[in-house]
Amino acid sequence: MTTSLVREKLYDYIRVADDKKIKAIFMMLEDEITEELEWWKDKGFTKELDNRYAAWAGGKEKGYSKMDIDDSIDQLKKKRAAK
Repeated sequence: MTTSLVREKLYDYIRVADDKKIKAIFMMLEDEITEELEWWKDKGFTKELDNRYAAWAGGKEKGYSKMDIDDSIDQLKKKRAAK
């Protein structure tokens, strides 16, 4: 079974499972879930963010403004609508 199929089945199950089962599943995974949510404690991830910021600030990487991204999304929407 593919990972995407497993995700879909779990999602479907969680949507209809009773409260007791949901709490039990969460308790089994709570440490892992909490760890993923606290990204600022992940030294490797924060170092990567720092490196990318330094590259952008030093002009080695191009950054995009919110307006640039919004314009790009609008252009993609127009392309799709034209098809």
